[in-house]
Amino acid sequence: MSNEATELLRLLQFSDSAFPVGSFSFSNGMETAAEEGLVRDAATLEEYTFDIVRQAAFTDGVAALHAYRSREQGRYDGIPEADRYVILCKMNAEARQMTLRMGKKLAELSRRILSDDIVERWLGEIDAGRTPGTYPVAQGILFAACGISERGLFCSQQYGTANMVLSAALRCVRVSHYDTQRILFDMSRRIDDMYRIASEMELDEMHAFAPQTDILASLHEKGLKRMFMN
Repeated sequence: MSNEATELLRLLQFSDSAFPVGSFSFSNGMETAAEEGLVRDAATLEEYTFDIVRQAAFTDGVAALHAYRSREQGRYDGIPEADRYVILCKMNAEARQMTLRMGKKLAELSRRILSDDIVERWLGEIDAGRTPGTYPVAQGILFAACGISERGLFCSQQYGTANMVLSAALRCVRVSHYDTQRILFDMSRRIDDMYRIASEMELDEMHAFAPQTDILASLHEKGLKRMFMN
């Protein structure tokens, strides 16, 4: 199998919603947005999804790229640094819970499917409590170790974020699979511009100002709709 085919197949594997890292358990506040009437149809769902994706691009996306480059350049110190910045950008407890649970799961899974000293070292740091162990950083390490391009990493990260929201919407909002697939298809046209910006950002330039989603997360803790963890 050619290197190009191997990279593509691994990219598809790691981007699959069935990849066992627990993403199906989270919604990025979708059910509370539906309960509050902020998302009620395909048009409002598209706006909400883009807001979530854009926030992820300039936080998690930036951190994933920095972790990827640190792994590629043999600069281990850059990995826990990116890890810390991700946590700083998570304003609510449930967002932190999501990234830590999925990050630890992906790190453990990475150990099972490949042999990599950086993965082993980072997982040891997580277990020792010396680094948080966030999901985008785990993605950056894994994708670099598997020879997937950083553009592929960014696209996978964005796809996963959008798909998490849209999959949840099918259970919470009066929309169809046709609506969610059209939104996902249209969203892909915006990825190049976001990648171009995120790829040039430093960690201290990450920005996560999205007060509406943080309010939704706080409402969810006492909300009636609890189909998902956050």
